[in-house]
Amino acid sequence: MDARLSASLLAGLVVLLHGFTAWAVVELNMEDRVEVFKGETAQITCMYTSDDGIGALTIQWFYVSRTGEKQKIYYQDATTQEVDRGTQFTDRITVNVTAATREVVLTITDVQLKDQLEFICLVKSLTDGVSEGRTNLLVFERPDFPTIEVVQTGIYVNKDTLSKIGLCEVKNGFPKPNITWYQNNMPLGGPSDVVKIVHSITMESSGLFSVRSELSLKVMKEDKDTQFYCEVTYLVPGGTRMTETNPINITVYYPSTAVHVWVESPKGKIKEGDTIMFHCYGNGNTPSSVYVIRHGENEYGLDSNMLVLENVTRLQSGDYECISTDMETYEELSGNTTVFVNYLDPAVVLPVDMEMAQGEELTATCNALSSLQTHTAWFKDGREVSVGHTLTVKDATFDTAGTYKCVVTVPEIDGMERMETLRVNVKGAPEIMKPEDTDIKASLADTVDLTCYVRGFPTPSVIWTTADGKVLETTSQTETEDSVHSVMSVDVTSDLTAFCNASNVYGADAVTFNIKAIVHTTAAATTTTTTTSTSTTRTSILSPSTVQAGTAIPPKKIRKEGSGVIIAVIIICLLLLAILGSVLYFLYKKGKICGRSGKQDFTKEKSSKDNIVVEMKSDNTEEAVLLGVNGEKLPPSNQ
Repeated sequence: MDARLSASLLAGLVVLLHGFTAWAVVELNMEDRVEVFKGETAQITCMYTSDDGIGALTIQWFYVSRTGEKQKIYYQDATTQEVDRGTQFTDRITVNVTAATREVVLTITDVQLKDQLEFICLVKSLTDGVSEGRTNLLVFERPDFPTIEVVQTGIYVNKDTLSKIGLCEVKNGFPKPNITWYQNNMPLGGPSDVVKIVHSITMESSGLFSVRSELSLKVMKEDKDTQFYCEVTYLVPGGTRMTETNPINITVYYPSTAVHVWVESPKGKIKEGDTIMFHCYGNGNTPSSVYVIRHGENEYGLDSNMLVLENVTRLQSGDYECISTDMETYEELSGNTTVFVNYLDPAVVLPVDMEMAQGEELTATCNALSSLQTHTAWFKDGREVSVGHTLTVKDATFDTAGTYKCVVTVPEIDGMERMETLRVNVKGAPEIMKPEDTDIKASLADTVDLTCYVRGFPTPSVIWTTADGKVLETTSQTETEDSVHSVMSVDVTSDLTAFCNASNVYGADAVTFNIKAIVHTTAAATTTTTTTSTSTTRTSILSPSTVQAGTAIPPKKIRKEGSGVIIAVIIICLLLLAILGSVLYFLYKKGKICGRSGKQDFTKEKSSKDNIVVEMKSDNTEEAVLLGVNGEKLPPSNQ
C-alpha cells in the first residue's frame, strides 16, 4: 500500500510539473565571446534564472567542433558532477556553481589555439524546463617583432618597370597580423603601375600565422632621400595593437645633368711649386660614370673624383676640363675651370761682386721678373739698409765692405720670395783696431794672450815681433777676405815689448803692447803649519764682432802664483832654524855662552831648561817671534 501511495504522489508531482512548464522556463544569460591570450586561463560564465533550487537543476557543458558536431564535456545534477573523459578538455576544465548568484562558471586552463570554439551551457529544471546559452572563446598570440630588408643594390630611375624596394615580415601571430607600407609617414597606395604590394600568408606547424609583404615601386630621383617602413597591426584581448619596423633608405642612381670642376686647394692665388688639388663632380650618382680632366693635350684620370698636381709651374696655367662619361649610355657631360700659376724668377744682382777704393760710391741693382707686383729690400748683417731695386752707398769705407743680400718678395702671396747676394770689398791699407790699454801688468810665470784685429783688402799679413826684432810665434789666426784676427800667447819672465805688424800692397799698420813683469815677495812661515795657495788663470779673447773702428779691448792678463817656490822656501827656513837651534843648544851645554861653566845642574826644574831663544823677524812685519831651541814659539813676555 505504501508503494502504491508513493507512486500516486510521484505521478501527481509529475503532472504538477508539467502544468508549470506550460507557463514557466529557465532563462540563461552568457557573453557573446570571451577573449584570452594563448597559454592563459579562460572563464566562461553562464547566468541562469529559475525558481528551483540548485538540487532541482541539471547542468551540462558542450562545445561545437570544427565539423559542427556538439560534444559534451561536463554533466551535473543533484547527485552527480562528472567531466567527460576522452575530450581535449578532460584534464583542463573545472565547473563552479554559485547558488547565491546563480552563476555557473566553466574554467579552462592553458588555453591553446585549438580551443577557439563555441561553448554551450545547458540548464534543465524540473519545473522551468530547459534552456541553453552560447559563448565563443577567442584565443590570441602576439606576433614577433617585424623585420624589414632593403634591396642591397642601387635602383636606376630610368627603368620603365617597377623596382623591388624591400621585404617586410612578421611571424607567429594569431589571428593573422596585417602589414601596411609607409613612405615618409604616408601609407603607400596607388595605381598598380606605380606601386605594387604583394602579401603572402603562412600557417606554421604551431598554428600561428606568418605574413610577408613585398613592396615594388617606380623609383624617381626624389626617392633618394625617402624613408620606408612597415606598420604591423594585430588583435589582442579587448583591442588592437600596432608596431613599426626601423626605417630604411634605398640607393637611387640617377644620371648627371651637369658637371662641376674646381680647385679645392690652395685657396687664393697659386704660385710655382704649389700642389693643386682639383675636385670634379656631376650632379648625378650613377656608378657607371667615368671622370677625366683634360688640359691641353694632357689627360688625367681621377682618384675618388680628385686630381693632384704637385710642384706646378707657369706652364700648367690654362683651362682644365672635367669630362663625365656614362659607360652604359656613352653620354658625355663636361665642366671647366681656369688656373693661373704665378711666378717669380730668380733675382739678378749686377754687378756680381765689387772691389772699390775707399771714398768711391757703390751702386748695384737687383731685379726679378714676376707675374705680380714685387717688393725689393737690401740687407747687410741682418739689418735692412735700403729699399728698392737700386743700392747706393757713397764715400765707401771699410765699414761698407761685406755681403749684401737682395730679397725680392710678392706681397700678395705668402712665401713667394727670391734672394741673391753681392760681395763688396773696399781696397785699402791695413787698419788695426787699437786696444784701449796696451800697457799690461802681469806676474812672473803668468801667460798673457795678445789679440790683434786688422781690417784691409787685400787680406793683410800679420807678424808678431819683439823690440829687438825677434819674430814671435802666432798662437791662432783667422782670416777673411778683408780682415785678420790674430792671437799670440807669451809667458812672462821679464818686461816685454811686443808689436803686432799688419801689411798689404796698400800700406802697413802696427800696434805696440808693453808688458810689465811684477815680482811678489812672500813672508816666510813661522809655524809648522803649511798653507798652499791655488793659482787662477783668466783668459779673454777679443771678438771681431765686438770691436769698433779705432778702438780695441786690451788683452787680459793671466796671473799664476808661484806656490811651489813659496813652499820650498818655507821648508828650507825651517831646516836652517832647526840646525841653528841645535848648535846653540850644544854651546849652552858646553858653557860657552851666557858665562856658564861646563858643569850643568840637572836638578833644575824642567820649566827652566832649554830657554834659549832665537829672534826672527820677517821683512813684511814688525812682530818678533821667539823660538826655543826645540822650535817652540815663546810668548812675548819671555823676551
